[in-house]
Formats: sequence, C-alpha cells, structure tokens
Amino acid sequence: MKLNAPFAARGLLAALLAGTALAAIAQDKVVMATNWRAQPGHGGFYQALADGTYKKYGLEVDIQQGGPQVNNRPMLPAGKVDFLMTGNMLMAFDNIKQKVPTVVVAAYFQRDPQAIIAHPGQGIDKFADIAKAKTVLLAKDGQISYWQWMKKAYGVRDEQVRPYNYSLSQFLADKQSVQQAYATSEPLAVEKQAGFKPVVLSLADAGWSTYGMVIETRQDLVKTKPDVVRRFVEATNIGWVNYLYGDHKAADEMIKKINPDISDEYVQKSIPILRAHIDVGDARTQGIGAMSDARMKDFYEKTVEAGLYKPTDFDYRQAYTLQFVNKGTGVDLRKSLAKD
Repeated sequence: MKLNAPFAARGLLAALLAGTALAAIAQDKVVMATNWRAQPGHGGFYQALADGTYKKYGLEVDIQQGGPQVNNRPMLPAGKVDFLMTGNMLMAFDNIKQKVPTVVVAAYFQRDPQAIIAHPGQGIDKFADIAKAKTVLLAKDGQISYWQWMKKAYGVRDEQVRPYNYSLSQFLADKQSVQQAYATSEPLAVEKQAGFKPVVLSLADAGWSTYGMVIETRQDLVKTKPDVVRRFVEATNIGWVNYLYGDHKAADEMIKKINPDISDEYVQKSIPILRAHIDVGDARTQGIGAMSDARMKDFYEKTVEAGLYKPTDFDYRQAYTLQFVNKGTGVDLRKSLAKD
C-alpha cells in the first residue's frame, strides 16, 4: 500500500520525536563507592541521588557504601567502580607512585577533617601541646602518614604512640591521653557518651594542607568519557550545596535507611561541621570541590619533607586534574540558599 505524502511525513516526524524522547531519558550508568558506611559526611552524594540532580544531569548513579569489612579501593582500577571517595591526597599519590592509572577530579573537604582530641583542663589546648601528652592513641594509618609530618613540624615522639582500637574507652579512662579523631565522629561521640566537649585540635589548622574526601576516577574514563566525569562532578557540587543549605530530608532518610545507626541528632550536629570543612576557602568563589595547583604542591612538599616520599618517586601533578572543577558550579545557588 502506498502512503500519501502528508501521512508519511507525519510518521517520520513521530519517529524522530520518539527517538528524541528516548535520547532525552537515556542515562549514563556509573558506580560511585564511598569510604565508609552512609553518613552525613556523604550527604551531598545522597542528596544528588535523592532529589534527582544526578538524573537531571543524565546520570544513573549507584552509590555503594564502604565499611570496616569493605575494601572498595581495588574496585576502581578494576573497572567495577567509576568514582571512588578516598580520605586525602596520600592515597592518590600512592597510586601514581605505584603506577595505578587513577586521578583525582574533585576535593569536597577543603579542610581535612582529621584532628587530635584532648581532655579539657589538661594543658593541651593548642597543637604544639600534643608533644607534652603522655599517650597519643593513633591507628596504623595515622602513624605512617600525618604522624611523620607531626614529628618534623611539632616535635612529637614515637614513644608517645599507642594503638587506637576505634573505641573511646582508652581516651576516656586517661585524662592525660589524646587520640586521633574525625571532625564529625569522635568529638560528637565523646560529648554524647561522656557529657563533655573535648578539645579539638585540627590538623588542617596546624598546616596539614591535604584536601579531604577527594574523588578519584580512572584516567581512561577522563580521556574517553570526559562529559560523564564533568556531569558527575557538577551534579555532586549541586548536591552538596542543597544538602548543606537546602532541604536535605530525603537524603537523610536514604542515609538512615542504609545505615540505621545515624540519628536525626547526629545529622543536625554534623551539618555545621561539614559546612566549616566543605564550603570554605576557594569553594566559596570557585564552587564546592575546588582544587589548586599551589595547594597540591604545598602538600606534596610537606610529605617529601616528612619522609613519606622521595622527590624522585613520582610526578605529583599526575595525581589530579583541574579539568572539572573551579567552574563556579553551585555558587549562585548557595547565595540564594545560605543565610550568611
């Protein structure tokens, strides 16, 4: 049967419109893995998932949480994970040294939330006072990383160190002890369990200039699918602005469903701490997730001075790229939401 021209034209138009609609709803699937169980410190990612920001940016994102028995790190170079949240730049430097083809594309903590906490009234009120502490409770990771820098910069000594077993019992039993802490974790736990606020001595304030909560991806993904990386970073930036300053109830419900240990009280106390570590410095003008060459150079030089690396080990500039950050994404949105 021969179709008349108007009918054929209408059919062709319908087919084209259908194809456009399918293209519009097509989503790039990516897997993002966190470094611990779901918590407010991951809020921006869950916010972008819960409020549809990732979907708006054409992404179908699967967030896989980490935990004490979960090692997501090898999953990134193996191609099982597309974006990996890691603690700081040391892991990225290690990858480059070991020729693992990964790269940092954004840094969500402008200030590393790692800290040392002390009992109030014990004369340990500033970072230099840590050298006077009888006992410093540190996990192995801390002993082989920032402790080495602290020895050079603040004169602390290996004989002070005792293993930290991720329990507050040792710290609470000995007022002359200090211990490692994460800004949104141990200080809040001490206040809840023991009824007092510990002295919090920030490594970032003391000069430990690494970025925290950095996002790594594979170098091949940056080369072959830069638009996917760009959209993930931009959507996450928007997610963080909305989580810190907007309505974050849906994200919190998602987090609490995944990790029932999270309470509304903990979320409420975490938000101002997160703002003080995420939305500061360059992030205010260049967008959340910002990074700079000068900051990377400063931290790298400190790690070399502390003996963590040799100058000939690797080119630190291969550990990160500024291709997807410093675009001002979310700055205007923050101005419309924040009250300060």
